[in-house]
Amino acid sequence: MTDRELLELIVAKLGILTDQVGNNTEQIGGLTSRMDELESDVKNINQTVTRVEHDHGSKLAALLDIYKQNSEKLDRIEAEVSKHDKFIMERIK
Repeated sequence: MTDRELLELIVAKLGILTDQVGNNTEQIGGLTSRMDELESDVKNINQTVTRVEHDHGSKLAALLDIYKQNSEKLDRIEAEVSKHDKFIMERIK
C-alpha cells in the first residue's frame, strides 16, 4: 500500500467519522428538544398535582368539620335521650 492509498483510506474513514458525528449531533439535538418537552410536561403535571392536593385538602378539612359537628350533635342527642330514659325508668318504678 502506497502513502497515497493510505492517505485516501484515512480521508475516507475521516469522512465516515464526520458523517457519524453529524448524525449523533442531530440525534442529540432531537433528544434535547424531547427533554425540553418532557420538562414542560412534568412542570404541568406538578402544577396539576399541587392544585388537586390543595383542593382535596380543603374538601377533606370541610368533611372533618362536618363529621365533628355531627358527632357533637349526636352527643347532645344522646344526653337528651339519656335524660328521658332516666325519667321514664323512674316513672315505671
